Amino acid sequence: MAQGFLTTHVLDTANGVPAAGMVIDFYRLEGDTRTHLAKMQTNADGRTDTPILPQEDFAVGRYELIFQTGAYFGHSADPAFLDDIPIRFGINDATSHYHVPLLVSPFSFSTYRGS
Repeated sequence: MAQGFLTTHVLDTANGVPAAGMVIDFYRLEGDTRTHLAKMQTNADGRTDTPILPQEDFAVGRYELIFQTGAYFGHSADPAFLDDIPIRFGINDATSHYHVPLLVSPFSFSTYRGS
């Protein structure tokens, strides 16, 4: 059985705070098929209360997180410069902790494989 899991942490760099209340959708990608696995919301610390992909469901594969930043920032511009931010990534070690943080403002974002 796999022992890995997936987490995230979203930081609002425009305001210097954790991005509390941001909605995140999570998908598994298999060829042309995109399967919705979870919808979560960040807590006061900008993290989800539970792993996005817990140990019991963890598997090698391709995945996508979609961070709903436009709704979080309450953009009045239509369209917003940054609205939904998709991050596609692969999991190739079923025993590892994968952490996909997002540093975001209304006009820029950055991500990396965290720990």
